[in-house]
Amino acid sequence: MTSTASNSNSAKKKSSKKHSASQKADTDMSKKDAKTATNHKDQKWPSGPHPTLYSPEWKEYFREIIQQKREEIMHELGYLKESSLEMTTDSYSGDSSTYSFHMADQGTDAQEREKAFMFASREGKVLKLLDQAIERIDAGTYGYCQASDEPIEFKRLEAIPHAKYSVATKKKMEEAKNSE
Repeated sequence: MTSTASNSNSAKKKSSKKHSASQKADTDMSKKDAKTATNHKDQKWPSGPHPTLYSPEWKEYFREIIQQKREEIMHELGYLKESSLEMTTDSYSGDSSTYSFHMADQGTDAQEREKAFMFASREGKVLKLLDQAIERIDAGTYGYCQASDEPIEFKRLEAIPHAKYSVATKKKMEEAKNSE
C-alpha cells in the first residue's frame, strides 16, 4: 500500500514539474512575442514575407543585422584580448605561479596565444568587411552584385551580410579559380 502511495506522489511531482516547465515555456514565448511585436512596431523595413532578391527598402534590416554581427565580433575580440593575447611568459613566473617552466607547457601556451592571434586576425578581417558593407548601405550600392549590378539573393545576404557578389557570380569566380 505504501508503494502505491509513493508511486502516486511521484506521478504528481512529475506532473507538477511538467506543468511548471510548460508555464515557463509559455511565459518565455509570450516575452518573445511581446519583443517581436515591439520590434515590428519600431522596424524601419517592410513587414511580411522576405523577397527573393534584395531591394533597397530592406537596407535598414540589413544594417541592423550587420551591426549585431559587429557587436558579437567586438565582444569576441575583447574576450580574446583578455584571455590569451595579453598573457605573456612573464605572467607565468614567480613563486605564486601555478605554471611550471617546463618547455612543453611553454610550447602549449605559445600555441594557444598563436591560435588566439589567428582568431583575432580573422575576426578583424570580418569586421572590416562588415564596415565596408555599412559604407555600401550608405552609398546605396549594398545588396547589388559588384560584377553584374544585379540584386543579390536575400537569403545570401542574411547568411553573409557583407556579400559583394550574387551566388551565380561567386560560383563562376570559384570555378575560374579552380580551373587555373
